Amino acid sequence: MSCILVVDDDPAIREMVGMALTREGYALLEAASALEARQMITSRRPDLILLDWMLPGQSGFEFARQLYNDGSRTHPPVIMLTARGQEADKIAALEAGADDYVSKPFSVSELLARIKAVLRRTAQYDDRILLEIGGLRLDPVTHRVTTGGTPVELSPLEFRLLHFFMAHPERVYSRQQLIEQVWGTVYVEDRTVDVHIRRLRKLLEPSGHDCLIQTIRSAGYRFTARI
Repeated sequence: MSCILVVDDDPAIREMVGMALTREGYALLEAASALEARQMITSRRPDLILLDWMLPGQSGFEFARQLYNDGSRTHPPVIMLTARGQEADKIAALEAGADDYVSKPFSVSELLARIKAVLRRTAQYDDRILLEIGGLRLDPVTHRVTTGGTPVELSPLEFRLLHFFMAHPERVYSRQQLIEQVWGTVYVEDRTVDVHIRRLRKLLEPSGHDCLIQTIRSAGYRFTARI
């Protein structure tokens, strides 16, 4: 049974979402602030966080950024819930470290579909094959990525994206194919893929491995095994 932490200062939202989650068989945790959420994450280790953007004290946006910048990178995946529906807001949430984004008002069925997709992709890569290409090394067992022995800190989604690329080198994947294989849902926009590719390249740039992720015009992306 997956455990989901709902972080929202509106009791009505927590009640509505909580009822839907419990009907689907999920274990439920609730928090009304980022501070309470941090304590829950430390003590209870939820499998996923539903995080409202606007929270008292520290905003959900800043809390997501804090989790993303945490050196351990072991936090649960985050779905941001917010009434801010502009494209710039969505991109900002993804850049801050959110794995997905749901605009308010939302349908419960869509939210449940996104939750299932995020949980499915989180558990997707459980094989034990160590991958290494051109000095870039990914260990699925320890969930560590290194370049020449130097650790590279990735978020869970970045890890899954890199894992998929390294497991399927020299093949071109469209944005939609990457959404299906890595995100596991049809609700993610193509622009979301570009945002995460850009972020992954930035993290690999210091070692020069960013060049392994190639943009193929009018087709998508390819991970090459040649440096």
